[in-house]
Amino acid sequence: MAHTLDLESIVEAFSGKNVGMGVDEKALISTLGNSHKDHRKLFRKASKNFFVEDEQRAFEKCHDQFVKHLKLEFSRFNNAVVMWSMHPWERDARVVKKALKKGDECYSLIVEVACTRSSEDLLGARKAYHSLFDQSMEEDIASNIHGSRRKLLVGLVSAYRYEGNKVKDDSAKSDAKILAEAVASPGEKAIENDEVVRILSTRSKLHLQQLYKHFNQIKGSDLLVGVSDSSLLNDALLCLLKPSVYFSKILNASLNKDADKGTKKWLTRVFVTRADHSDEMKDIAEEYNQRYGETLAQNIQEKIRGNYRDFLLTLLSKSN
Repeated sequence: MAHTLDLESIVEAFSGKNVGMGVDEKALISTLGNSHKDHRKLFRKASKNFFVEDEQRAFEKCHDQFVKHLKLEFSRFNNAVVMWSMHPWERDARVVKKALKKGDECYSLIVEVACTRSSEDLLGARKAYHSLFDQSMEEDIASNIHGSRRKLLVGLVSAYRYEGNKVKDDSAKSDAKILAEAVASPGEKAIENDEVVRILSTRSKLHLQQLYKHFNQIKGSDLLVGVSDSSLLNDALLCLLKPSVYFSKILNASLNKDADKGTKKWLTRVFVTRADHSDEMKDIAEEYNQRYGETLAQNIQEKIRGNYRDFLLTLLSKSN
């Protein structure tokens, strides 16, 4: 059964306006954290003070003043709750927009959205981008990023990959040879190779998995071990081939005691975007355990405090 939540009173409570006046934060963590995505959809439709429905593109988006209000808040718990309440399409669209505003060091976020989402979810993020920012995601990227990175990023966000279970092995082997030649080509960067961009931005993920096997056989080395001097290309390969490894590394960096403020924010992003995909979150948690010798839950319990910790643990429990 969906729980009825008054988001306005929640936001007021977190900003100190209604302290002690009836908002049970523990109940909120349990109710909202354990909610199904369909429950949150009903919640967005009912919370007209903060969400408006884009009927043309069939999703509910946050009012701009609501987002501006959040920027004034300092609580990571507050931010996590609102991101969790957002429509996934809007969440991803805002991640891409923020990456473009931040510049070079954040372009990997665009790769993350483009390469770890389903075809329908990526299409939805592009629709949300139209609605929120009055331009296409591809147009905005092409206008703000130049050179070889632009070609790769526009190609990745434009993708609508086949998600069936059929793979042509001969084709995957041929693509592996193309990639191997591009990596070995002296004086040429793989990210500048049109064929490499074509393969990474159009092929299905199953096809790329088969390509990965053939590449490793052809080269006698792992495709994922620094084949390019482009961090974007390396991130794209990791996100497409082993997303659980990518996300476990992101989580470990965000939980490092020496992490800067920006890196710490990665923790919220990974949890709120992956928690609805229980199989993915389970794979991420297992990879984290194997890679770092401790459970993700244990690390959060030890390094995060208060309601933010409880909310993250509630989201993590959805994978069980």
